[in-house]
Amino acid sequence: MRRRDERGSGLVEFIWLGIVLLLPLVWILLSVLAVQRGAFAVSGAARAAGRAYVLASNDAEGDARARAAAAQALADQGLAGSAFDLTVSCTPYPPDCHSGTSVVTVRVASSVRLPMLPLILGSAAPTFALDATEVMPVGQYQEIPDAAP
Repeated sequence: MRRRDERGSGLVEFIWLGIVLLLPLVWILLSVLAVQRGAFAVSGAARAAGRAYVLASNDAEGDARARAAAAQALADQGLAGSAFDLTVSCTPYPPDCHSGTSVVTVRVASSVRLPMLPLILGSAAPTFALDATEVMPVGQYQEIPDAAP
């Protein structure tokens, strides 16, 4: 009986083992980086939206400025055009957030797609939901329109 020649089989086994272990590791790394980028983007968007809202002269202008600031902050982190939800609440004066010394709470929620999964699963890409909250006080010294000098 002759023995099989096994020269080179160690190299083949090493390559297959490397592929089987390396591809999931690369996918996990890319997914973690995508989620981290999204977390930075949502956190920056909440901060920018809070500052823009507080510095506006009234609630309507504040809402428009906050939405624009959040969209720009998300775009700066590579999430341009991604859908986001912006919620603004304030205490102790809910009807008028820009009166007195209100404290404004801004919440931005968005999601990031995990990379390369539609290719593997053949369906829509799964997403990872992210949200951030920023609390900012409205300043005591505000400009009052139509005030007598």
